[in-house]
Formats: sequence, structure tokens, C-alpha cells
Amino acid sequence: MLPNDMGWVILLLCGASSKYNLLKVQEETLIPLCLRSIYSDMGLMTQNYDSVLYHWSITDSVEQIYLQPVTAIHVLASVAASSLQKSGSELNSKIVPTLAWELSTLVLKMLKELSNYVVTAIRVLFPVVLYLIDEVSGALVCVHGKEYKLSWFSFLSEVWECCAALFPLGNLERLHAYSILVLSLSFLSKSVPNGQNPEEFVIVDQKEFWQEIRKGLVDRDSLVRKKALYLLKASLNLYFSSAATSIVQLSNDIGSHSSTRTSLACMTGGNGTVSSPHVTMTKRERWASKEAKSMGIEEACNVNESCSTSQDRWAVFILLYEMLEEYGTHLVESAWTHQVGLLIESTRRKSQNSQLMHTCYKDNLIHMRDLGVFYWMAVLWERGLCHENPQVRCLIMESCLQMAWEEHDCCACKVPIDFVLGPLLRGLNDVVHHKDFGIGGAYNSKTIKGATKFFSEFSCQLISSDRLFFVWSLASAARHDNFGRAGLMALSFCIASSSCRFSKQKSEYNTCVLFKDKFTTPVDLLDALGIVIERSKQHFNPNYRLQVCEKVLEAASSLISATDVQLDLLLHFLSAIPREFTDIAGPLRGIVQKWLGNGSSHMNNSALIKELSEFPIKFVEHGSSGEGLDLFDDEDALAWEYEAQRWAHMFFLVFLEKQQLERTVAFFQSHGSTLHDLDCNSKRRPIKFVILMISFVEELRRGCRKSQETDFFPGLLPSSHEKLMSTFVSVVENLVAFAGTACSVFWSEDNMGKDSELPSSIKGKLGGPSLRRLTSSLTSSVLQAIFAMKAITSVLSWCRQFKQDYHLKNSSNFLWNFSWKVIRSPTCNTETGAELQLAAFESLSHVLKSLSTSFSSLILGHAFTDQRASQSNGVLEKSSLDLFVLGFLESINSLLADGALSRSRRAVLMSWKWLCVESLLSAPYNAVGGEYLTHCHALSDSTLRSIFLDIVESLEHTGESSVLSILKCVRLVLGLAKRHHKASSSWLDSQTVMQLVKSSWILHESCNKRRVAPIAALLSAVIHRDIFSDSEMHDPNGGQKGPLKWFIEKLLNEGAKSPRTIRLTALHLTGLWLLFPETVKYYIKELKLLSLYGSVAFDEDFEGELSENQDARAEVSMLAQSPDKEFTEAFINTELYARASVAVLFYRFANFPKVIEGISAKDCSAAVYCGKLFLLELLDSAVNDKDISKELYKKYSSVHRRKVRAWQMICVLSHFVEGDIVEEVTSKLHLCLYRTNLPAVRQYLETFAIQIYLKFPDLVEQQLLPIFHDYAMRTQALSSYVFIAANVILHSKELTLQIKHLKGLLPSVIPLLTSHHHSLRGFTQLLVHRVLTKLWPLLELDNLEVKSFERRCFEELKVYLAENPDCARLRASMEDFFDNFDPNKSSSPAGVFSSRHEGADFECVPVSLMDRVVDFLNEARDDLRHAVANDLATIKSESFSSLNSNVDDHVKDITIDFQKKITLGMEKSDSDLPALLLEMEKEDQLFSSALQSRSEALQRIKQSQQNLILVASFLDRIPNLAGLARTCEVFKVSGLAIADTSVLQDKQFQLISVTAEKWLPILEVPVNSVKAFLEKKRHESYSLIGLEQTANSTSLDQFSFPNKSVLVLGREKEGIPVDIIHMLDACVEIPQLGIIRSLNVHVSGAIAVWEYTRQQRSLQ
Repeated sequence: MLPNDMGWVILLLCGASSKYNLLKVQEETLIPLCLRSIYSDMGLMTQNYDSVLYHWSITDSVEQIYLQPVTAIHVLASVAASSLQKSGSELNSKIVPTLAWELSTLVLKMLKELSNYVVTAIRVLFPVVLYLIDEVSGALVCVHGKEYKLSWFSFLSEVWECCAALFPLGNLERLHAYSILVLSLSFLSKSVPNGQNPEEFVIVDQKEFWQEIRKGLVDRDSLVRKKALYLLKASLNLYFSSAATSIVQLSNDIGSHSSTRTSLACMTGGNGTVSSPHVTMTKRERWASKEAKSMGIEEACNVNESCSTSQDRWAVFILLYEMLEEYGTHLVESAWTHQVGLLIESTRRKSQNSQLMHTCYKDNLIHMRDLGVFYWMAVLWERGLCHENPQVRCLIMESCLQMAWEEHDCCACKVPIDFVLGPLLRGLNDVVHHKDFGIGGAYNSKTIKGATKFFSEFSCQLISSDRLFFVWSLASAARHDNFGRAGLMALSFCIASSSCRFSKQKSEYNTCVLFKDKFTTPVDLLDALGIVIERSKQHFNPNYRLQVCEKVLEAASSLISATDVQLDLLLHFLSAIPREFTDIAGPLRGIVQKWLGNGSSHMNNSALIKELSEFPIKFVEHGSSGEGLDLFDDEDALAWEYEAQRWAHMFFLVFLEKQQLERTVAFFQSHGSTLHDLDCNSKRRPIKFVILMISFVEELRRGCRKSQETDFFPGLLPSSHEKLMSTFVSVVENLVAFAGTACSVFWSEDNMGKDSELPSSIKGKLGGPSLRRLTSSLTSSVLQAIFAMKAITSVLSWCRQFKQDYHLKNSSNFLWNFSWKVIRSPTCNTETGAELQLAAFESLSHVLKSLSTSFSSLILGHAFTDQRASQSNGVLEKSSLDLFVLGFLESINSLLADGALSRSRRAVLMSWKWLCVESLLSAPYNAVGGEYLTHCHALSDSTLRSIFLDIVESLEHTGESSVLSILKCVRLVLGLAKRHHKASSSWLDSQTVMQLVKSSWILHESCNKRRVAPIAALLSAVIHRDIFSDSEMHDPNGGQKGPLKWFIEKLLNEGAKSPRTIRLTALHLTGLWLLFPETVKYYIKELKLLSLYGSVAFDEDFEGELSENQDARAEVSMLAQSPDKEFTEAFINTELYARASVAVLFYRFANFPKVIEGISAKDCSAAVYCGKLFLLELLDSAVNDKDISKELYKKYSSVHRRKVRAWQMICVLSHFVEGDIVEEVTSKLHLCLYRTNLPAVRQYLETFAIQIYLKFPDLVEQQLLPIFHDYAMRTQALSSYVFIAANVILHSKELTLQIKHLKGLLPSVIPLLTSHHHSLRGFTQLLVHRVLTKLWPLLELDNLEVKSFERRCFEELKVYLAENPDCARLRASMEDFFDNFDPNKSSSPAGVFSSRHEGADFECVPVSLMDRVVDFLNEARDDLRHAVANDLATIKSESFSSLNSNVDDHVKDITIDFQKKITLGMEKSDSDLPALLLEMEKEDQLFSSALQSRSEALQRIKQSQQNLILVASFLDRIPNLAGLARTCEVFKVSGLAIADTSVLQDKQFQLISVTAEKWLPILEVPVNSVKAFLEKKRHESYSLIGLEQTANSTSLDQFSFPNKSVLVLGREKEGIPVDIIHMLDACVEIPQLGIIRSLNVHVSGAIAVWEYTRQQRSLQ
């Protein structure tokens, strides 16, 4: 290779050759060298291309010299350029075609092979090739004996093929293709090839060309979008310039069909509406209109024939696209508001014009008519939905969905399908479009409603197959994308609305066919719909999931017939729907039944019923033949269970009549009587039959239970139940015999004595619940025995629901004999024997659970047939279960301690142990009619103590699978010990309970997941109501913490990390405190913690887990109930729940005798005492706590929240203020009122004070009246006392008190009407008018015959307040407050925790009256300031130019015009003149010296200042202006321009600027004068630089600031106005790496000023 320097030498030689006309030499030497170098680099030397100049081979090129490819490309471009300059000579006329052929071939090869130097080729070589081919177009070139005609359009066709191949490869290749096409189109627009027919090949006529432009316009890469937009503009210019005649003709044809023009408001709906100029606009709309005028948009709207031609529509499109790409929110809004409707309106055509619109798809795209409009509108919508600004995204989505599509003649179906299934669906998943979603439990939003209408209109014209595929595509989106809560709900609504069966019949349109060669089956659709249901399970809220499932079922029932789907697929789909929705009385049961029955009530002969009836036989027989298939394991059994449960559930959805059960009943009878025969044929048949029977019976039990809970008729007649019971009882008799045989495996000596060889899949593993460490044959036998026992217990439990001991004596005896045999079996020391015993205990857990549910002396008698001698007169001896329980514990503990089981299998055995203990302990509670517990104790005290100690020992090591069962055992054993052994339970003392609570706390901490069921079980077990009343458990003697107090403190401290823990704790504790008020005194600090509790965590899943998890519901029901369940349940998913529960508790305490009858005097006094104690504790915190007593704090900060919570609770506790504590309470109250507090806090102080003074009216004269005479009091405190005084007057119950307070307080309030403070003055006016209006007759002024001075004053005051317009407007905005305010209601939980006004979502705090007054006055003041500012701006603008012209003269006048120190007086005598002249001369010298020093100092300051002026006239926030002033002074900026210099006197400005305004030149340049100011600075040689993100802005780190610069900053949100951007020399932007796309304007300005300073310092 030659060095790079040699390349430049060759370039010089090329120039010399061109100068001396040596092109022939170049053709023979230089050009082949360059071509060979390039082809060699591309690896194409071995291929023989159609080369005119030469042929090459590998042997010829071994020792050849090569150039660098970049150099070779430049040389070829230079040679080609020189040949074009000399193209007139005869020699060149032969060489140029050859060169054109070679270079065009080279360019095409480089594009196809994607050479490393393709960018250089495109930029350097391709433009020259275009000119070469244009020059020699039509010439002939001989290649290998064949002549070829050079054609410009043929070359263009090949270029297009190369570009089409580049588009799919990536963004870089797409940019290359765009660059090539732009060059080609630019050349076409400037030159028309000689002798060429334009119709041969035109790129813009290619449909794929416009599709690639569309893809580029919506690409994520901004550079690709810019290139695509530029290419679009070039294409449009080329196309319309060459087809002007046809376009004019086309526009005339279209215009002839549009004789009448529908108003734009009717067309666009929503955001497409053009507002009438007479309609009052908001500030945002006024700003948008102003921006629109600056862009010339508004004028376009007034054109009568706008968008009547293709050029008009393209102009609108490009304008809107550029708005989205470059400008801010308001300008986008103005553009959309004024223009988007024009595009939509252009699509409205009458039916006779349909042929014109549907002639050519390509013409529709190019001319943007009919489908073309929506094709390109989808580009705008897609770009808008991906915009960085959420406001823009909302605007675009609203313009798309809120359009009146139903009025647009099926325009919705013209929207491109790829946009609907892509960007639109993704946009619906954007949370910014669903701000109202979930509010008030309504899972809907404005966007979802609009999407529902759009998708309904879009799909209404689809044929059945297309509708099926479209809905499948929608549902499949849930499989690929991660949808949020609102997005998934929107998707379900869209699926449902798209599945409607009807189709609008419109004569002018045919049914749409969108998906050619694409189809789907009902099975695929059902599978996709099931995915949507599965995704909804990620959100626990039951109402949310119900709505999603309902919409999915609507779609399934509309598009799919249940008979067209196989039964197993249908079962799989229905199993995805939560059971509670399709159970008896479930909200979706009717929809499912209607779908399965196809709307027919007679389904006896339907195919679905036939399949369901034949399912049991197929299920039992399937897989029961063949060698080696008889063995099975737990996974197989679980799969069979799941399949059988799905069948049983669907069976009772479809079978509603007695006749339909006959075939199934016959199946159970026939197979139940031949269980042994089934076992002989195959081991799988018996267990599958048993599993099927268990599922069937459990479904029956579930249906009966639901029927009893909901009073809903289950669908089966009582006679059907009798028949089923008789069938299953007969089956159970055979099943008992079968189980007896099957259970022998548990005690087989052949299996117990030695370990078996385990399969390789199990050997060496720890095992688990579904991985028994047994051989395959033993596993099958064990599972057969377990399920047989489970089937017996299931049938027994179901039969006892209707009739106790219904022919079940033999079965009960069998179960009890089995139980005794299990616990009496000796412990095995082999792993196989231990595994078999574990399986026996697993079976025992099912047996004991069944026997304990209907415990009776008869059943117990069956259990102790060996001990009947101990009975006397038919009564069992006491503690008759002791022997069984102790034997069970001894047997299972021995197995656990033996060590033959692996660790994981011991954990499994532990879970079965506590399930068995739970069943044994619950037996006495479940005694039938209580007949057993009235005669004897089921368990002795010593047995209970043994169980208790065993529990305490096991708690610390319990796995999560056993948590619920062991905690239930704790609850049961404590209940039995306290309720039935009160006298003898001396072992249950505080020390024993302390062991329990510490072990329980270790268990609680070891649980990683904070589920509802374990937390509730822990609370109900440890904080047991039977021991809670014992004071020793809270505060034992010795001053130590009791076990319950220790445990509760731990829970509440941990509750800060777990919101559901503290909520459940609050629920349980408030219920217990209500039952035992005397215990509240031990927990004052804990009550304070609950009252101040707040967490940012939102536990939405709490309610969903309660509705879904049966264990969670059961355990929560065991907790002590809230004092007001109906009220507190509204806050269950919020952090307010703990506070609301405490508030309700003390509100009940305050009204104990009223709400609870028969309450004891002791409980009443304890409640009152605790209420006072808690009130004083909170007041002490409000005065002394370092957080709650703060005076300076931020709004919505943690301190603000804690103060609000404290005073909310104090308001509720106001009912406990009595004479013994009132002095202490009021002293602390007044101290807090004197302090500074935000209105959200003060309103609760005021409410509390009103309550006290209404309760103790004598304190008004003693305390309230003297306060108004303190004239140095803070304005804020005075406002509060005025409010207190007014409400004390208005709400006093007795008339005499009202008169007394009126005459005592009103004179003290009247002077405040003249207060200098505007808010206090307006506040007082409002309250005084209210008092005078309501209580005017009480002043007794009308009774006076002669109008006294006092009467005239009050009358004039009353009339003024009533008729003054400002007072009337203020009063009208506040009237609802007075109507709703009630001190008694405001101090109740319902008043405190339910906002009185909309939007009060901060701690349930309503907007206070003072806040509303201040907001009103600020709005009025803003309007006044706006009016004054406009007037001043007009005046200053008029005088600005004249002021600038006289600046220099004015400065000169200032330098010579100074105040004279001495004025000669005529009274001075001549003798004093010399002394005076000498004094004057000295003073003149001193003044001259001072003036010279001052001038020199000013000159030094000016020289040290930088030539940078910062324009901040568009900023209006004082902190930003003050911060910029400080920054400018620090970096010695020569000037800061602001809109109004009066802000310099603002205290906030001075606090932030720290005197910067004294050392920095600050200019006043109003907003309307910014243009004139910038023009003046431009004339002074300043460069105008804007700090703004635009399409052409330069990165700040790559921009070089001129020495004299004016830096313009934009508004805080909207940025620099467009008219100012157009006059700037450049725009710079700060490079950003994070997600947030903007900085604070002060921070941005500071960064830019420092960058200017850095650059200037580096130059110096």
C-alpha cells in the first residue's frame, strides 16, 4: 500500500492532468489503479465484473500497487469532476461514458456489499456520478462486445433497489439510504435528464418508497426522523412540481363534490374543535392562541377552502409534525386545536365520490385523501404518543380517541392497522392517560371510554375471520408486553368492544377485509384470552379482576361457540377465571352458563353435555393400559386432581336438572362397587376414580356452603341430594374395604424393616412435599391409601351437613381404629419405614379434620371402644381425649427425633403434626349443640400445658408452611386453658406467656413475606382476648413490661416497615380496647404512635388478598372487630386506617352509655380517664415535641403531616375535656394558637377551641375577650380568634348565650375590618357579614324609635358588606363552607377523616376558609397586576425607542450636572469674600479628586465585567430571578434584564440574592419590549444566543460563545417563544444523560453563564 501522503500527490497529479487534458493517460493508469484498490478492499478481485477498462485476475494483481480506498474514491471523484469540465472535446466524449459506466457500477457494488467506505462513496463519489450519467445519458457503452445504453432512470431504479435492501438492516444503513435518495431527488428537482421519458422510473411513484418514509418519520432516532422529514419535503416538491396540472385537475374534481361544508366543530369533537372567538378562553388557551398567531396558524383556519388540495393537506401535516418535533406543549396544542380538524374534514366525501377515492392506494398516499389522510395522521399520532412531554401525549391521545368517529362515515376503519395494534395499544398502557383511573373504586377513565368507542367503530366493518384475527392480535399483546393496571383494563375493554357481532350496514361502503392470508382459530383466540385473565391476577383487587374477566368473557361468548372447542381446552380456559366469580351467586356465573348453553335453556342433547357426561369414563380409563404405566407419583396425582376439579366445577355450571345427573350417578355406582376389580386391572384406575369422587363431593360441599352463605338456591333439588347421598354412602362402604387393604402398606413388615433402593431421580436429593423418598411402586401404593382415606372423610363431612351419622357408624369406627393404629405404631429406624409413617400421619390429618368438624359423645364413644368400662351412666370420664392426644404427641415427636427422615421431610412431617393438633384442639369447639362440653372437659389441664410447651419449643424453628397451623394451635390452647380451666390454669402466668411471645416474635421475623393470614393469626393467637383482660399481662408487679405490652411495642415498631402489619394490629387492638377499657392506660404511647402513623407505601393488595385467600378471610374474622367496622373499612387500603380506628375507639369511649347498653360504671370511668390521659399526652407533644411544636416547616413535609395527624386526633378527643383539666388544656391550646402554623393545621386548632368554648361558655368572657385587646398579636393568630369568636356566636345552643356572646365579642371584632393586612380584613368581613345576617334581630336595633348612632353604623356596615361587589364575590365563593361547617361533626371521626371538598387528598384535610380567602384575594390581585403591567408595558414600549436615542446625551448631561455645595447669598459682605473663595477652591479640589477616583473605579469595574448580558424577562418566579442575579454578580455579567424591577424590593428576592442587586446592573425590559431590546443589542454587535432545546440546537460543550453575547432564557415551562427563537443567531442546549428531560431555568442559566466564563478565561 502507498502511504497517505502519496495519495495527495496523486490528487495533485490528477489536477495537472485535467489542466493539460491528459484524461487518456488517467484512463490507462490512474483510474484502473483506483478501481483495483477499491475492489481489492471489498474482496471482489476474484470476480469478473462488467468492466470496460480492463479485466483482472489474482495472478495479475499480486505485485500491483494499491491506494487507500478513501484516497482512491477522492481521486475518482476528482477525475470525474475534471472530465465534466472538459466534456466538450471529442476525446472526452468517448472517455466520459466509459467513466460513468465504471463509477456507477462501482457505487452500486459498494452499496450492495456495504463497503467500509460507503459513507465516503455516498458523500464524495455519488453526486459526481449523478452528474456524469446526466451528462452522457443515452450514450452507448461497449462491454465485452455488447452495447449498453446509459439510462439515468435505469441507474435510479438500481439505486432504489439498493436502498430498499438497506432499509431493513438498521438505522445506520437507513441513514445511508436516505442520504442517497435525498441526493437523487435533489438532482431530479434541478435537472431533467436529456431525452428521457419521466414515466420510465420515478422513485416517488413507488408505494414502498412512501412506506419507508413513514417508518423513518416515527423512528426513535431523531437523526433518522430529520432525514426522513427532509426526504419527504424533497419528494413532495419533486412530485407536485412535475404533476402540477394533474393536481389542479384533481383538486377541482374533489371540490365539486363538496358543495356544503360541515362545521369544523361538528367534525372534530374533542381537541379538533375550533373555538369561537367569543368563547371565554383560559390562560392556557390564550397562550396557545398567541403562539398560534406568531406561527400564522390561526389565519389558516379562516380560509374557507383550507385543505381542499393535496398541497394544503401536506402543508398542514408538515407543520404539525415539526411542531411535535421542535416546540413546546402550548404550541403543539395550538397547532392541533387549529389544524388537525382540517385533515379529518378533508376525508368526508359523499358516496358518489367513492370511486375516485378508492382508485389507487398509492395515489391516496401521495395526495393524502381518503385512506391516505389517516395513513399520515397515524404518523402524527404515533410521534405524539411517544413525545417526552406527558401533556403532549395526553393531548394527542385525546385528539385520537375523543373524536366523534361514529359521525365520520366509517373513518375509524381507515386508520392503519399497524398503528392500532402497535403505538395506540402501547399508548393506552401509558399511565398519564388514566389519571382518573381507580378513583372511588371505578376502574375506568376518559381514555378507556374513548378507546372503547374507537375500537367498536374500527371493527364494526370487519368480516368474521378478520374480527377473529383482530381480537386475537389484541389479546396476544398481553403475552408480549407488560401491561400495567390501567393498560390491562383498557386492553380488556378494547377486546370486548371489538368482539361485537353486529356490523353497521352502510350502502356506500363494503365490508372491510384487513388481514389477507392471515387467520386464526377459536382455540388460539381462547388461549390468548386466557393470557389476559392470567395477567389480571397480578393485581389483587377483586373488583379490578372481575371487570377484566367480565370483558374477556363478553369477547369469548361473542366470537366463540363453546361447542367448537374441545372440552379440555374449555376447562383450561374456565379454570383461569377466579372461582369466586363463577361459584354459586358469583357475578359471572350467569354469563358463563349462558355461553356454555349457547343461550338455550334445553341442553340435554347438546354436544357439550355429552362430553361432560363421558368425561369420567375417559378420565379413569385414560393411560390405564400398557406395561409400566401403572406406577405414578405425587405430580401425577396433582395433575389428576387439577383436571378432576376443573371438570367438577364445569359440571355444576352446565348441569342444572335432575335428569342430567343420572349418567354420572350411574358411573359412581358402577365403578364404586368394583373398586377391587379396578385395582386388579390397573393401579391407576382406583386412584383416578377416588380423585374424581373427591372433586365431585368437594364441589357439592362448596356449592352447599355458598348456598347457605348467600341464600341462593344451589340448582340441585333436595331429592337429588338424597339420591347422591345414598349413592356415595354405598360407595363408601366399598371404599372402606378398599382403604383397609390399601392402608396395609403403612404397616407392612416387608417394607418397614429395610431401606429400599431408591430411583436415581430421587437418590441423594433432599426431597419435598411431592418427592417422597420411596420406590416408585411404594409411592403408588402410598398415594392410593392416602386418597382412599381422603375420599372417605370427604363423603362423611358432606353427608353430615344434612344429617348427622347418616349410616356412617362403620365408617367412623374404621377411621378411629385407623387413628389409633397410626399413633400406636412403633417408630422405625429406617428411612423407608419413616417415610411410610409420615404418609400414615398425612392420612391421619385428613381423618382428624373430618372427625373434629362434628364432634359428639357418640363419635367419641366410637373412638374409645376399648375403654367403655370407664364409663358410668353413659357419661365419659373427664379429659377423655387425653390418652389419644398424648399418644399422638409421643408417637410423632419420636419420629421427628429419630433422625431417619431427611431435613426437608421432617419439615413436611412437622406441618402434618400441627394440622393434626389443630384438629384435636378444635374438636371441643365444634361439639354438636355443645352437648359434649356441658358434661366433661375434652382435655385436662396437664395435657393442655404439655401441648403449650411443645408449641413454644417449636415456634422458633417452624417453617412457613406450618405457620398458620401452629398459630391456630396457640389460639386454641389458650382459649381452652382460660375458658374451661380457669381455676386450675395456674401455669398460664406472665412468665409463661413471655416465653410464648418471644418465640412468636422470632417466628414473625423469620417470615419473609408479610401475608395477611399469618399476621392475623399471630395477632389473634398471641394477643388472645382471653388473656388480654389480665392486667398482669400488661404491667406485672415489679415495674417490668408485661408480655403483651412487650409484644405490642415490637409489632408497632416493626409496623413502620409493613403497612399491613400495623393496620391489622390497629384493628385487633382497638377491638380489644373497646372490650377492656381499663387496659388502655397501659398503651398511651402506643396510641400516640398509631395516631401519628403514616406510610408512603400503598397496600393495594390487602383487600385483594382478603377476597382471594380463604385463610386470610378466616384469620381476619378471628380478630377483635373494629368499634365501627362500616366506617373504618373505607380506609383499609390506606395509611389512614390506624388513625381512623383509634379515633373511632375514643369517639365510642366518649359516648359509651349512648352506644352500648348495659356498660358498667367501671368501664365508663376507665374510658373517660383514658381519654383525658391520651388528650393531655397529645397536647403535651403539640407544645413540647421537637417536630410537632415546630413553627417553620414546609408544606406537605413530614412535620406538616405529623402536626395535622396530632390535631386531627385532638379534635376527636375534645369530648373528654372536663372541668378538672380545662385550664391545662386551654393554656396549651392558646400557646399553640399564638405560634405560626399552616392553615391546614390551624383549622383543627380552631375547631378544638370552638368545641371547648361551646362546652364552657363562661370561659369566653374570661379568656377569649381579653385576647382581642392584645393589639400586638400576630395576624395569623388574630384570624384564628376571629373565626373562633364568630363560630362561638353562631353555634351557641341557647339564645341567651348567643346574645351574650354577640354583644361581648362582636365589638372586639369590628375594628379588625380596618386591618392593614388584606387577608385578615377580607376574612373578618366575611365572618362579620355572616354573623350580622344570621343574628341581626338579636341586636335589638330595630326596636329603637329613633335611629341611634350605633344603629346607623351597624346598618351601614351591614348594607356595605351585603352589596359591595367584591365582598359579594368573596362571599359567593365561600358560601358552601358555612353551610357545611358544623363544630360537632368536624370533631367526629366522620368529619375529620372525610374531606368536605373535592381534591382534599392530603391527610383528608379540606381546604380551610383562610386558604380560600387568600386564594381569592391573590387572584383578584393578580388580575389587577396584570392590567397594570399591560398599561406600563404599553407606555414603556412607546418610550423605549426615544429613550434609547437620548441615552448618550443623557449620560453626558449627568457628568456635568451636579449639585452645587455653596450658593452665594446677597447678604454676604465683601470682607468675607476671600475666605469664601478659598473655601470654595478647597472644596472644588476635593470634589474633583473624588469625582476622578469614582470615574476610575467605574472604569475598572466596567473593564473587569464580561461582555455577557442575560435576558430573563420571560421569568416570573422570584426565586429563579434572585438566583440568577446572584449568579450574574458572581461571574461579573455586564447586565441582567428582567421584566419588572419592582421585584428587587421583595423580601424573598433579597433573601436569596444576598445584596447581588446592589452590585449588578439590572435592566427593566418588559416582555413586549424584548424584541426591540434584542434588535438594539444586535446593532451593537452582540450575538443573540438562546438557551433552548430545538431541532437545530447545539450542545453547550460544543458551542463557542462570541465575546459579546446576549443569552436569552425562556419561561419556566414553555421555554422561549417562537417569534423570539426566529430572531436568534443560535440556540444551545445542555447535554443530558438522565431520564428527566429538563433542568430548572436558574440552574440552566447558571451552567450556561459558567460555560461562557470558562471559555473567555481560557482565551485570556
